Amino acid sequence: MKDTSTQDTGALAKIQRQIQWNRLIAVVEEQAQTMIRTAFSTTVREAGDLSAGIFDLQGRMLAQAVTGTPGHVNSMMESVGHFLAKFPAHTMQPGDHYITNDPWLGTGHLHDLTVVTPAFRNGRIVGLFANTAHIIDIGGLGMGPEGRSVFEEGLYIPIVKCFDRGAPNETFFDFLRAGSRTPVELEGDVYSLCACNDAGAKRLVEMLDEFDMDSLDPLAGFIFDSSLAATLEEIRKLPQGTYGGSIKSDGYEFEVTLQASMTIAADRITVDYAGTSGLSTRGINVPPAYCRAYACFGIKCVVAPEIPNNWASLSPFHMVIPEGCILNAPRPYPVSVRHVVGQLLPDLMMGCLHQAVPDRVNAEGSSALWNPPLRGGSQVSGQAAETEDFEIITFNSGGTGARPAKDGLDGIAFPSGVRTMPVEATENVAPVIFWQKQLRPDSAGPGRTRGGFGQVMEIGAKDEAEFAVNAIFDRVANAPKGREGGGDGATGWVGLNDANGTPLRTKGFQVIPKGRRLLLKLPGGGGMGDPKARDPEQVRRDVADGLISKQAARDLYGVEA
Repeated sequence: MKDTSTQDTGALAKIQRQIQWNRLIAVVEEQAQTMIRTAFSTTVREAGDLSAGIFDLQGRMLAQAVTGTPGHVNSMMESVGHFLAKFPAHTMQPGDHYITNDPWLGTGHLHDLTVVTPAFRNGRIVGLFANTAHIIDIGGLGMGPEGRSVFEEGLYIPIVKCFDRGAPNETFFDFLRAGSRTPVELEGDVYSLCACNDAGAKRLVEMLDEFDMDSLDPLAGFIFDSSLAATLEEIRKLPQGTYGGSIKSDGYEFEVTLQASMTIAADRITVDYAGTSGLSTRGINVPPAYCRAYACFGIKCVVAPEIPNNWASLSPFHMVIPEGCILNAPRPYPVSVRHVVGQLLPDLMMGCLHQAVPDRVNAEGSSALWNPPLRGGSQVSGQAAETEDFEIITFNSGGTGARPAKDGLDGIAFPSGVRTMPVEATENVAPVIFWQKQLRPDSAGPGRTRGGFGQVMEIGAKDEAEFAVNAIFDRVANAPKGREGGGDGATGWVGLNDANGTPLRTKGFQVIPKGRRLLLKLPGGGGMGDPKARDPEQVRRDVADGLISKQAARDLYGVEA
């Protein structure tokens, strides 16, 4: 009789590891949800602009929460190593929390706070929890592109302890409160970030106790080995070769070209950005970690979307980012709105991959978020202010690109993945009114599958008071492109609601006069395939819903409706 005991033991061990992996995902998801429930900033609790994850003692990410953005989590993956370089794991104590918003050690701009916290079991450090959240205000010029160096963009926090063995670092909190227009919200968010890591650490210890584990190392080895092997298997399925692509951003003082050459080999994918535009004098520059974060995400969406996101599954993706290009901003270049350029990178990666696996790639979408930072009161109008001081940002998105077999999504954030903020939540915390928020007709790129629709938004201050917008918009001069004969999505538009339709600059601080409102027309996603091949009934349905005009149905799709 054949002895199967060893084989059975191996199978049971794999099942055990899978159970432990599922528990680990539950741990980091509770970590993220704790932040959402306790955060002060609407950007976190309403939009989910955050990330959360668990790391081993070498700073390698084991797992991330489902809730979160790739720009945060993929760049945070690098940041934990920087924390360990300054505060080695063996020096950490229970109750310690470490924080930074350094754009080059964190997630790309000063508005993102990253906190790292050790987890202890029986007096021994067993892992690290990290999170990132986008906060409303960090001082300086505010969230906008007009700074000429990072020092103008807000309070710059090096890697420091914000809590030492459970006690708050009062000197740190004094500086923090003094440096922000929203000190209560900012301090509250720091406490929220620390609380969410504490929740993760508590659940991790419970998990280790349950499975009688003294260390995360065996589970980490299982996660890393499995993830790397699965990713390499998917890469080997791709046709090897070099594929090129480019995409344009409206830029600030000049139009920006993002150029990429992607080489697919048997065991890696390498992207070279030679030919990309140079650095800007304003805050649209991208730190290299943020470039890697969104480029890797774009590749992974196509190549290995089902494989968990961790240190090992991302390790086969390599970036060559030339010095002096806008995707490799050195200190102290301004980087406040690095997302405006950085969030175009997944579309750039898909442009390259479309040549290799066209049936797995979307058309281009609106990409960069349309998040108007709004400011009002005495800091805009001085003594003549007719409204209270306020500083708020609201998250909104245009349409995504069409998919090979499905239409694009309407008003959905891709690639960031954040939620659209309810207008009621914003109106509840600031004296602003959303007079209009609806899908934008005829904004979707036509195609066999059409793009997603953008939105129309009209925003004013209460009592029609004067207020300001720090514009950070893109895809106004450069439309999201369709693929395989699909049409482009509509470009965006920024202006006033007056009779003349007065346009505003798409980037920079501008005052909305008394009695006027800010009018935004968000871009639509590009289409996929010949519009004449679209199901006529789907076209008629869009006409009936008021999303496509009868003329567009006739001219673009050849359908009478």
